Amino acid sequence: MESNTFNNEPPADFGKAAEEKERRSKKFKMNMIKIGILIAGLSGIFVLLSNKKDGMLLLGESKNKAVKNSKAKTTNEQLTATGISVTKKWEMPKQLTEISGLSYIDDNRFACVQDELGTIFIYNVASSSVEKEISFGGVGDYEGLAVVGETIWVLRADGKLFEVSNINAPKPVVKEYSTHLTIKQDSEGLCYDKKNNRLLVAIKGDELESEDYKGIYGFDLASKKMDQQPVFKIDLLNEIFESNAGKKKKGTINPSGIAIHPVSGDMYITDGRNAKLLITDASGTIKKLYQLNNNEFSQPEGIAFNAAGDLFIANEGTNQSGNILQVKIDQ
Repeated sequence: MESNTFNNEPPADFGKAAEEKERRSKKFKMNMIKIGILIAGLSGIFVLLSNKKDGMLLLGESKNKAVKNSKAKTTNEQLTATGISVTKKWEMPKQLTEISGLSYIDDNRFACVQDELGTIFIYNVASSSVEKEISFGGVGDYEGLAVVGETIWVLRADGKLFEVSNINAPKPVVKEYSTHLTIKQDSEGLCYDKKNNRLLVAIKGDELESEDYKGIYGFDLASKKMDQQPVFKIDLLNEIFESNAGKKKKGTINPSGIAIHPVSGDMYITDGRNAKLLITDASGTIKKLYQLNNNEFSQPEGIAFNAAGDLFIANEGTNQSGNILQVKIDQ
């Protein structure tokens, strides 16, 4: 009778099969390791190439940025290298930190106004101090003034004019005149036009009838009335504004002060907001536009000439004191 017991000894070929299985397993593992190494290598190459590409892009961007910065710097240098130099400087006392208007009196004295007080300050450059204060009105936004003999005219931003007569008297006489200009026009520039016996008022704000120009209005000193139409128009479509802006668009100018050259009759107009100086001829035709150096002209508000044609510009103080600069232009 055959036995039903199991034989526990492995078949003779079992050892060989196990060895073959282990060999194949090791080979599989080695292949997987090789594949892993290959994938890792390819990934590294991809990252390297990506970084290189990004690096080239960054390099290109940096190069483009450098070119742009270089162009901007060149443009800025072209705009600020104007041939304008400061030959003298007078720092203003605290009460004239916000100096907004300037008019020449004589070799030692300027009449000044600041944009908060109804007071005329007579500043003496010899003593570097305010020698006299003349009160003419209450608190307000006073922007310009003009000396006409023994009278000083003061302009308020809402278009009102103040006539302060007999300034050397103990109590000068003050008269107030309204014009058709309003606070919307934001009148800032004022000067005396001796040839035509009138005051010229330059507006900083919106023009009454058009966006294509900024008006300069005449106030007749005989009739004490202002013309409804501007006597001069600053043409904002003039290409000089386009070249200064660096692109094709309508330009702008925000007059903060105006003065007439005593010899040439040219008009000089400051733009305090953008630190610019515009020059026109006696008929109002634009001749030149200067971009002033912000380091020296922080906010050019007032402008005046002496009889010899020396130019003076007053800067309102921001983080520093206000000042008056004697300026030379190489033309």
